[in-house]
Amino acid sequence: MSVIDGSGLEFRDFPGRVTADPLELEDSESSLRIVKLQRTVGRTAHRHPHSEEVFYVETGTGRVYIDGEFHPVKPGDTVRIPAGLAHATVPDEGVEMRLVCFFPHPDLPANSEDTGIEVS
Repeated sequence: MSVIDGSGLEFRDFPGRVTADPLELEDSESSLRIVKLQRTVGRTAHRHPHSEEVFYVETGTGRVYIDGEFHPVKPGDTVRIPAGLAHATVPDEGVEMRLVCFFPHPDLPANSEDTGIEVS
């Protein structure tokens, strides 16, 4: 069992987002990622070949691209994306989104592939 203090999370900068992985140093059979997103040009979809992804929209509004279709999302929504489907979350203009993303796979870097599909 682990209780991880959220106030000590270390966020890493990526284009259009910052992320923290609270379980990355834990001996865990799953992964959890906290993501803060800003709308950016040139955002590409990605996929997780080894597991589904489930995420909870904590704050902000936007759209999630899943396998060629956009779906609106808002705080309180939960999204389940089956393994292997191309997806990306796009915040509304001027909005920051915060997502809590869960993966039933222990190694998130080994379970993420960029598709090169540009979404906006």
